[in-house]
Amino acid sequence: MNKTHRHLYDVKAVLRPGRRIMARAAFPLFLSCLALLPRVPGQTSEAGLEFVDMRDSSGVAFLHTGGSPEKKYIIDTVSGGVALLDHDNDGDLDLYFVNGSSLDILSGRASPVRNRLYRNDGNFRFTDVTDQAGVGDTGWGMGACAADFDNDGDVDLYVTNLGPNVLYRNNGDGRFSDVTAKAGVGDSRWSTGAAFADYDQDGDLDLYVANYVDVDFQKLPEPGQSKYCYYRGLPVMCGPRGLKPASHILYRNNGDGTFTDVSQPSRIAEAPPAYGLGVVWGDYDNDGDSDLYVANDSMPNFLFRNNGDGTLDEVALLAGVALSEDGKEQAGMGVDFGDYDGDGWLDLYKTNFSDDTNNLYRNLGDNFFEDVAHKTGHGETTWSYLGWGTSFFDFDNDGDLDLLAVNGHVYPQVDGKGVGTSYRQRPLLFENRGGTFVEVAAQRGAALNQPRSSRGAAFGDLDDDGDVDVVVNNMDDLPSLWRNEGGNRRGWIQFDLRGTRSNRSAVGARVTIWVGKRRQIAEVKAGSSYLSQSDPRLHLGLGEARRADRVEIRWPSGLVQTFTDLEGNALYEIREGDSRPRRAAR
Repeated sequence: MNKTHRHLYDVKAVLRPGRRIMARAAFPLFLSCLALLPRVPGQTSEAGLEFVDMRDSSGVAFLHTGGSPEKKYIIDTVSGGVALLDHDNDGDLDLYFVNGSSLDILSGRASPVRNRLYRNDGNFRFTDVTDQAGVGDTGWGMGACAADFDNDGDVDLYVTNLGPNVLYRNNGDGRFSDVTAKAGVGDSRWSTGAAFADYDQDGDLDLYVANYVDVDFQKLPEPGQSKYCYYRGLPVMCGPRGLKPASHILYRNNGDGTFTDVSQPSRIAEAPPAYGLGVVWGDYDNDGDSDLYVANDSMPNFLFRNNGDGTLDEVALLAGVALSEDGKEQAGMGVDFGDYDGDGWLDLYKTNFSDDTNNLYRNLGDNFFEDVAHKTGHGETTWSYLGWGTSFFDFDNDGDLDLLAVNGHVYPQVDGKGVGTSYRQRPLLFENRGGTFVEVAAQRGAALNQPRSSRGAAFGDLDDDGDVDVVVNNMDDLPSLWRNEGGNRRGWIQFDLRGTRSNRSAVGARVTIWVGKRRQIAEVKAGSSYLSQSDPRLHLGLGEARRADRVEIRWPSGLVQTFTDLEGNALYEIREGDSRPRRAAR
């Protein structure tokens, strides 16, 4: 995360096709200052569409705790995932916020804080049901993902911690049981990103867990202690450089409520230990099985290509997604797969540390990606921001994928020091304008212009009105609940998939829709963004159309189903093998 010495004083200009010549010294600082200034609203493609923060009237009183206010140690800086899940099977999305902790809490000098579950009561009103549900873990929380790991028809919850992780099994009555010990997934190290997928296509969900740093609470390095404990000459928390990276784990679901660590036989253990953070599964090579991308902090990233035989090969360097466009290690945080250009191949987005740009890797369809961040409008715009949670999503329902990244620094010490960045930062909202992006947060409501030190972000239709809302977990702060107002003026279609031969949550299922000649694809995920879980229902914008001409579903089992002439502005519930979709009541 601490990139103090890497290129702050490298004044050589770097030239790439479609990219400006950038001197990595005075010019980035100039851009940093410009980027933090308020933007002047301009012409937009959809007047009146805005995001409104509903937190104050929502009933959500969660307050995140993230270590010391001065962020003295690295353990104080990276907590804060959020999960959207229908825990009570009533058809709407509930909210699960992951809380952190502090050394004072661990030593008994302060009271423990807890993760919180809020039941969706409709119209952006929520009730705290943590105690009733039994999911108020008091560990030093990092993130969460959710899916039906035991195929019994309700969604289960996995929580990663600095310390033992927790697997909560849904009992089907609004309550959960801690089955961590029986399941064998309670890694006691420092876990961060986690995601479910049926990597071996046997009909149940397996689990990948990224770990971060092998940390010793008795030997935490102090600010200024080494060369890795400075930023722009300021003494700050140390790491992760200079600290020992951790190995990651792949758990295979045995189908009986237990998991087996298959890191060795699957070959993911052949990748070196790394500072792992964001995790996402997706079929990037269109061969019918789920591949895995891991954003590593201050180290090359991982892309595990699924061989379809129980093994995965790490191919990030060969595929062009291990390093920056100019071949340097980056500090990756949040990740997502999505087809932003409508060519039928999943592209990849990754947020990074400040003094760097986020990556938009365009999938070229030949097992190789090209970083087109500069060509498409993400380069200089993201330079001074430190990005975390992110997702491809069609916020305006115009039929293509936009992007949002929430931001916030890890060093409170930067404020007022004239270093071209700040601790609290606003989000960046990139509107897709036919394959290039324009940053439009200032035009989309005051909620998107409030600076926070944000971490996890989850995306989903919380009020079931046909557009995508956003929930953000903010460091040492109340969360943000951004209601999308006006996105549903255009057409949309949603799919709630249920596997029968495939895993019950249908994780890994791909939906392709055609509206005229335009094609869109989307896959069901269980874990993405930054340590977070978004709506497992698939949402696709229709633009000015009123129906999808053709819909194809490719299930993880290999079954392919096709439906025609589906009316828009509707949620369709589809069980694997059904002869026709069922339109859900809203």
